[in-house]
Amino acid sequence: MAQPAELYAQLVATFRQGRWQEAQALATELLPFAPEHAGVYSIAGMTCLELQQLPQAVAYLRRATELDPSRADFATMLAKALLTSHVPAEARLEADRAMVLKPQDPMTLDALGMIYVQAQAHEAAVAAFRLAVSLAPTSAAFRLNLATALTTTGDVDAAERELEACIDLDAASWYAHLLLAQLRRQTTEGNHLARLQNLLATHQNESAAAICLNLAMAKEYEDLGRYSVAFRHTVQGKAAARATRPYSSQRDKDLFEALMRTFPEASSGTPSGDPSEQPIFIMGMPRSGTTLVERILSSHPDVHAAGELQNFAAALQQESGNRRPFLLDPELAVHTRAIDWNRLGARYLASTRPATAHQPRFIDKMPHNFLYAGFIANALPNARIICMRRNPLDTCLGNFRQYFSHPSIHLDYSCDLLDTGRYYILFDRLMTHWRRVFPGRIHEVSYEALVGSQEAISRELIGYCGLSWNDACLHFERNPSAVATMSAQQVRQPMYRSSIGQWKHYERELTDLRKLLQDAGLDGL
Repeated sequence: MAQPAELYAQLVATFRQGRWQEAQALATELLPFAPEHAGVYSIAGMTCLELQQLPQAVAYLRRATELDPSRADFATMLAKALLTSHVPAEARLEADRAMVLKPQDPMTLDALGMIYVQAQAHEAAVAAFRLAVSLAPTSAAFRLNLATALTTTGDVDAAERELEACIDLDAASWYAHLLLAQLRRQTTEGNHLARLQNLLATHQNESAAAICLNLAMAKEYEDLGRYSVAFRHTVQGKAAARATRPYSSQRDKDLFEALMRTFPEASSGTPSGDPSEQPIFIMGMPRSGTTLVERILSSHPDVHAAGELQNFAAALQQESGNRRPFLLDPELAVHTRAIDWNRLGARYLASTRPATAHQPRFIDKMPHNFLYAGFIANALPNARIICMRRNPLDTCLGNFRQYFSHPSIHLDYSCDLLDTGRYYILFDRLMTHWRRVFPGRIHEVSYEALVGSQEAISRELIGYCGLSWNDACLHFERNPSAVATMSAQQVRQPMYRSSIGQWKHYERELTDLRKLLQDAGLDGL
C-alpha cells in the first residue's frame, strides 16, 4: 500500500489534471491517515464542489479552514462552496474573512471578486479586483473583471480605462470589445469600428470573436443611425452564438404547458404560505423595464434591492426533494402536490438573510420568476408581485440584440429572432393564465405607460407595495446603489422616451417577426 506522503502527491497531481472521480477516491482513502491535514480536506472539498456534491464540499472546506485558519485560499473556496449552495450571506462573511487575511495571490483575489459579485457586494468586488490587478497588472482577464465591476458601480471612466488596458494586453479579449461598445453612446468622431472591423476580418471563424465583435459593431452602427448594417451584424453575431447553444422551442412549449397544468384552476380557501409582506418580486421578459422599476422602488428608504436572486428556484428545488431540475420534470404537477407552502416561503426568506432583513421591504428582481409565479403566489401570499410588460416588438428586438453571456435554458431562445418571438408568445399566454388562476395577485405595469406618465405610475407602484410616497422615487437616476444588469448605464439617466418604438428603425427586418406575433393574436403591432 502506498504511504500517505505518496498518496497526497498522487492526490494533488490527479486534482490538477481535473480527474475528479479519481481525486475523490484518493482523498477518501487518505483522510483516515491524515485527519489533521488541512490540504487533504481542501482538495477533497474542491473535488466535491466540482462534482456538485455541495453538502460534502462545504463540510470538507469548513474543516480545512478550521485546521488552518490562516489560509485565505481555503476560506475563499469555502465561500465559493457556500455561494454555490445558495447561502450568499454566509459566503459573504467567509469572503470577508479571507480578505482580512490579506491574500497576496492574484488568483485568490480574483476568485474573491467573483464571489462578491454573485453575493451582490459590488463595492467589495471592485476592491478585490483592484488588488488582483495591482499584483498582476499584465493579466487581461483580471482587468476585464475589474472593468465589469466598475461598470456595475457606475464608474464609467475607470471602466473604460481598464477595458482599453485589457485590449492592449490581449486584443483577443473579445467580451471587452463588446462591453466597451456598450459603455457609452458612440459618435462619428469617437468609435471603435475600424479596430472592430480589422479584428473581425481575421477572426471571423472563431466563435467567441464572431459573437462579441459582431454585436459590438451592431451597437456602434446603431448609435450612428446605420440600422440596416447594425441589424446585419446582430444576425451574424447571434448565428455564431446559436451554433454553440442549441435550442428547442418545443422544450419551452412543453415547460409552459406543464406549468399551466400544475395550476389549472383559481385557488380557493385561505392561503397556507408564509405570511411575510417583505418580498417584492419584479419579473417579466428581459429588456422590458424590470431594472427601471427596481430603481424606482429601491429609491424608497424602506426598500432594499437584493438583486437578481436565484433563491426562490433553489428553495423550491430543495423543498420538492427532486434531484432533476425542477422545471424540466415531466411529473411537475405530481411533485408539486407534496409541497408545504408555508415551509417553502419560510425557506426562501431564510435564504435571503441577513441582507434583506434591514428594511421593511426587499426586491427580488429575477426576470424569469414569471415561470415561478404560481409557486410564489402560494408560498408567499402577501408578497407583492410586479410584472413588466413592453411592446412585443421592442421586447423581442431587445432580447435578440442582447448577448446573454452565461448560457441558460431560459435565455437560449434569444439566439434567433423568430425563436424569440415564439418565446414571447409563450410568456404572454402564461401571464394570461396566471391572471385567471391568481386574480389580483400580479400587478402588471406597462413600460410605455411608465415612461409617458412617470409620476402617476410610480405612485401607483409605491401604493401597490403598501408604502407611503417618497419623492426620491421620482429621481431614480440619483440612486447610488450598484446595477448588475445590462441596463446599468440607462438607469443612471433620467427617464427618456427614445427606447419606445425602437423596432420602427428595423421595420423591414422585423416583417416575419411581426407576422408571427400578429398571427398569435397579439395587439398593438
